[in-house]
Amino acid sequence: MEFRHLGSSGLVVSEISYGNWITHGSQVEEESAVACVHAALDEGVTTFDTADVYAGGRAEEVLGRALKGQRRDGLEIFSKVFWPTGESRNDRGLSRKHIVRGVEDSLRRLGTDYLDLYQAHRFDHGTPLEETLRAFDDLVRQGKVLYIGVSEWRAEEIERALAIADALGLQRPVSNQPQYNMLWRVIESEVVPASERGGLGQIVWSPIAQGVLTGKYPPGQAPPAGSRGTDEKSGARFIKRFLDDQELLTRVQGLSGLAAEAGLTQAQLAVAWVLQNPNVSSAIVGASRPEQVRDNVQAAGVRLDAGLLARIDELLGDSVQRDPALTQSPEAQR
Repeated sequence: MEFRHLGSSGLVVSEISYGNWITHGSQVEEESAVACVHAALDEGVTTFDTADVYAGGRAEEVLGRALKGQRRDGLEIFSKVFWPTGESRNDRGLSRKHIVRGVEDSLRRLGTDYLDLYQAHRFDHGTPLEETLRAFDDLVRQGKVLYIGVSEWRAEEIERALAIADALGLQRPVSNQPQYNMLWRVIESEVVPASERGGLGQIVWSPIAQGVLTGKYPPGQAPPAGSRGTDEKSGARFIKRFLDDQELLTRVQGLSGLAAEAGLTQAQLAVAWVLQNPNVSSAIVGASRPEQVRDNVQAAGVRLDAGLLARIDELLGDSVQRDPALTQSPEAQR
């Protein structure tokens, strides 16, 4: 495993993070979920990402049980707050009330007394940004949170947060968690430059485009049984735009030859590709089977030459989404 600093902060994270969106508490049984976490640990992964909204809180609980007994100081545990976690009007958003309640609930479910990184899961247009940043700052001062980050924020939102934090002497965000992969590159034109100027690193999710970049969805064929393309609970609605594009699926099949030349599987190539971006601190992978974890982590430390990167761009062509207006991806409630 290789390691990188999270943005310009002093926190070091594993190049590959393990995330449990979709899988834990919903798609796979707990025994399988725990096996995947232990496989990640065995492969040197130290960074684990979850959120209070995943599986209605069950994902945090499963992750907490899976990590029980591990040396806490050797792990980086991340969670998020924003999406509704109850029926009350205050059970959502980035108000002080929801953030304070949210972190207490996440700590309880995870079985830990602090989070290494607490992330604003989306930007809250209904709460003053100063209120949100002050609440996060208080959690840092209390020792319940060590660093703060954001997820799927636009460049202008990141810049506003940094300006307010600097003006008021508050904790600055050190990271952003966007979707990013060979097919979805909308962060490159605005979010990445803003993050580089502000010292934020990207913790990217969906580096293999929910499995599309593995090549297991050939054009003109039904999705394989048991895959995310067939199970609405496990992500079919999140990759529909890819599966409906037959030209894109045809181009993705062409990645198999490029991956073979590099001595990689298609999944490893996809994960390694996002890690070539110097603003990426870590790539989040998920899994329903331990062997998927072991395969994906082999992308750590891989360096792709410029010629191969250019051939990937040429192959994918106009199938790549680059429009910065789509920074906040359609997977609204991820």
